[in-house]
Amino acid sequence: MRLQFVFGEVLRGLRRNATMVVSVVLVTFVSLTFVGAAALLQVQIDKLKGDWYDLVEVSVFLCPEGSTEPTCAEGEASPEQISTLERTISTELDGVVSTVYFESKSDAFEAFSAQYPDGYQGTQLTADDMQASFRLQLADPEQYQVVDEVLSGRDGVEVVEDQRAIFDPLFLALNRASLVAVGLAVVMLVAAALLIITTIRLSAVSRQRETGIMRLVGASTLFVQLPFMLEGAIAALLGAVLAVVGLWAAVQYLVVDWLAASVDWVEHVTPADVLTIAPLLLGLAVAVAAVSSAVTLHRYTRV
Repeated sequence: MRLQFVFGEVLRGLRRNATMVVSVVLVTFVSLTFVGAAALLQVQIDKLKGDWYDLVEVSVFLCPEGSTEPTCAEGEASPEQISTLERTISTELDGVVSTVYFESKSDAFEAFSAQYPDGYQGTQLTADDMQASFRLQLADPEQYQVVDEVLSGRDGVEVVEDQRAIFDPLFLALNRASLVAVGLAVVMLVAAALLIITTIRLSAVSRQRETGIMRLVGASTLFVQLPFMLEGAIAALLGAVLAVVGLWAAVQYLVVDWLAASVDWVEHVTPADVLTIAPLLLGLAVAVAAVSSAVTLHRYTRV
């Protein structure tokens, strides 16, 4: 009987404040969509890093003829210097470097010719114009600094380059976009909390007579406040469910069905990732509703 009365009061309150409830649902939906988008963007960044960071290499370019680097004072890297570098990589970088490939000038010219069969910008180059290098695959791509410290400044080495530098600007832009989404989500969550507070306040004020009677007949504080708490929680949860459904649909139809079909060389987020973050969105909605209720009910349900 008590539960039936509580749910009846909840439905009555939702009908009385239908406009405010719809506003809460929509604002919660928008705010949690931003939260979910930021979370999915971080998942996508992690997937890209997992795909690309495992493929990138550290390139150790050897001195060509005419280089002005101090380590190239003796001219083009000699066979002795190359042998010394090979020993250094195998001893001092053991466990850091998983694979070593030496690309000679002829190997570099062969790769160049395959990529630019008609020459580069109208200029025909020869094998003598190429630059020999070591291509190092790291066991942990984050340990580039170790390789740089060991090999930079050695005789015969012109420069040590990490191919991750190509991707880092992209990841930086994606991370900043994620932060913008989080910032917008925080603003919208504050708006949702204020709307929930206003909705509960209006509902409590409109039912002060009923709550007064309930106090007089000995109803507990929890029993009096429960209908108002449920109203806010239901509205927030509806917004969260809409956000999850919207994100799932966006990922399924925009990412999986469309983007992945044309850009199939990277791993994309999937609807399963949306379901993974769904508990976060639902829990955040409940938390916002609970805080909003606690701020309001202690004042407006007392007579």
